[in-house]
Amino acid sequence: MSELSSQSCEACSKNAPRATAAEIQTYMADLPEWQIVERDGIMQVERAFTFKDFKQALAFTNRVGDIAEAAGHHPALLTEWGKVTVTWWSHKLKGLHKNDFILAARTDEVAT
Repeated sequence: MSELSSQSCEACSKNAPRATAAEIQTYMADLPEWQIVERDGIMQVERAFTFKDFKQALAFTNRVGDIAEAAGHHPALLTEWGKVTVTWWSHKLKGLHKNDFILAARTDEVAT
């Protein structure tokens, strides 16, 4: 378990502060296979995971769904044959919050 994944998610309100550039850099050091993407002016953290078939990809999608439900924070999930793309961001903030990085780290853990 990574240090980041063991941290607690905070309830996130519309007025919560977004992650700063320095914080993002620190969090990303713990998430080397993830990348920052920007869509419609909204920063997101994203990673594509590969699997040997659709059944494994779907099982992974369900594991990510379980951690999302437990945290009350939900990613975009694109499930394809042998591939799942997971994208985290804080919808209320229209950007990144520490929670997104915590859940990205937890996503890595359920991938193994």
